[in-house]
Amino acid sequence: MNHWDVTMIKAEDLPEGKTAKAKIKGLPVLLARVGQEIYALHNQCPHLGCMMHRGTLDGYLLTCPCHDWVFDIRCGEFTAAPEIKIPVYPVKVENGEILVKLEDTK
Repeated sequence: MNHWDVTMIKAEDLPEGKTAKAKIKGLPVLLARVGQEIYALHNQCPHLGCMMHRGTLDGYLLTCPCHDWVFDIRCGEFTAAPEIKIPVYPVKVENGEILVKLEDTK
């Protein structure tokens, strides 16, 4: 299926080095911008379910606000144990809107 979901967040409203939260089909999604690239991940930590948009973004590394686990937003991997991952979703920008494809999780 080739379906992209609108996040209701404009690309211009997501500043460099910041995150935002969205809800798509009832799922919590985190959006993050590093440089000109926008990334989308599931917005819950796999350990305690904390909302990741409340964490700290430092380059490509996102730190969970509850227990300091660090994840790479490019692939969703927990840096201390890469087999633990947060689902990552494909992103594209069309007409200024951020679109996410939930069907293709990594």
